[in-house]
Order: sequence, then structure tokens, then C-alpha cells
Amino acid sequence: MNYSSQPKLSARSKKKLSLADNEIHLWMTKPEELLEHNELLSTYSTLLTSAELTKQQRYKFPKDRHDALITRAFIRDLLSYYADVLPQDWQFEKGEKDKPEVVNCPLPLRFNISHTKDLIICAVTLEDDIGCDVENISRNNDVLAIADRYFSPQESNELFALPTEQQRNRFFDYWTLKESYIKAWGLGLAIPLTDFSFCICDSETEHKDLFTIKQDISLSFALHRVDEPKIWRSWLIYPTITFDEKQEHRIALSLRTKKLENIDNNQITDYKLRFFNTLPLLGYQEI
Repeated sequence: MNYSSQPKLSARSKKKLSLADNEIHLWMTKPEELLEHNELLSTYSTLLTSAELTKQQRYKFPKDRHDALITRAFIRDLLSYYADVLPQDWQFEKGEKDKPEVVNCPLPLRFNISHTKDLIICAVTLEDDIGCDVENISRNNDVLAIADRYFSPQESNELFALPTEQQRNRFFDYWTLKESYIKAWGLGLAIPLTDFSFCICDSETEHKDLFTIKQDISLSFALHRVDEPKIWRSWLIYPTITFDEKQEHRIALSLRTKKLENIDNNQITDYKLRFFNTLPLLGYQEI
């Protein structure tokens, strides 16, 4: 990927991106690619507020401080591709559900960030609530024990009915989807993970350049959970070896539409996913 060697701090000099109502933009950056860029990292620090810098410096380990710095520069920079606001001028506040939101944007941008080992992502939409999750699937912990405790009975039964060699992959399908759902709400684990269930159809996948996308995914709720399946859409995204080297990551998106006055069922909306790779202030490439 070709990046300019000079940081771009002018919002007006950026080539602006359009974002249609039915589009989801998924941004990705790899923090390890910036470990030796000391001058650029110093520039990133100038973008953050004093509160953000204080929080970033509280991390005990250098890698965690590095990733926190990249995360804040990443979101500030990418938002400036949509509006004439300098990266350092974006202001954020917690919304009614404690989910971070922009407060000075001329567009109704909605976003959500997730990070794991070696990858940070951000999903961006207009108006609709969006949640994203990325997981490194190479971690060694006993994921099936987690499933037995936190998944719904429907999900657990489906998971453990699979051949043993398929169970670990399906665990991360469910886990990332569930994380993306609660993040779209902005309520975190205040929503018990057993209160909602995903059903994944394996027969329908889309292959898009460096990603495989699965979108035939349905959502249901426990009787006491007040929510509507028809307002939700979810996607599973599998980076290919070309992008991900060892295919170590799993990504999920969940979108809660606010536009049902125009449609009867969000399952029929023709959403378009676009993917962007970036290093903050050095440009981006659509992939």
C-alpha cells in the first residue's frame, strides 16, 4: 500500500468520501506497522485532548499505550474524510447509552471501534446504530467453556452439534456477533448474552476481493427481551490470507436501523459494505 511520507493535517486537503444511507464503511489499521515511526507518533499525540492523553498514558505496558494512541488518531483522522473538520478538532461525548458520539459533525455519522491483537477496526454509517467486533482467533484460552456459560441454549446446542474441528471457528462467529450487537446498543454486558440468539446460515456467502462475507444471519430474543428482529442486520467477515497473512481475525457487524418508517423489514435492505485500509494521516486505500 502506498502512503504519503508527510502527515496530512488539513481536513480540506483530504479527498472526501461519500457515505450513502445504505452503506457501511469498515476501516482497518495495523498498529504494529507504526512502531518505528517516532515522528509520526509524536504528531498523533498532538491530535488528542489532554484527557485522552492522560488516559492513554495510564496504560502500564508500552504496547498498550501505543495501541491506545493509534486508536485515537485513527478515529480522528478517518472522520475527517467525511467532513471539513480537522482531526484534532473532533469533539466526542457519551450518548444516552454511554456510547461515544461526535458532537460537532455536519453529517449524522455513527461509528464504533474495536481492537484486538494487531488490528484496529472502525465501522461508520449514517444515522443507524452500528456495532463492530474483531477478535484474534488464534488465542489459546478454552473458548468452548466460555460458550457453555454465556451462549443461549440455541447457540450452544448448534455449536456442540458440529464436528469437533469446526467448533472453535463457530465459537468466534457467535462471540463476535454477540459483541457487535451489545456494542450497537451501547450497553455492554448490561445485556445478558443469553438473552439473544444468532442463527447462521452457511449456504450463502459473498466473496469480495480480500474478504469473505456471510450475511444470511438471523436474530431472535428471549421472551423477556424487548427488541425487534426486523430492525437488525448482521454480517460476519473473514479476511483472506492475502490481507490477514495467517487468517487470524474474525469481524462481525450489527446494524440497528432507525429508518423503518420507509421499509417493512430491514432484512430486505440492500446494504453495501466498503473496506478501507489506512495509516492515520498518511492516506487510505479502498480494498
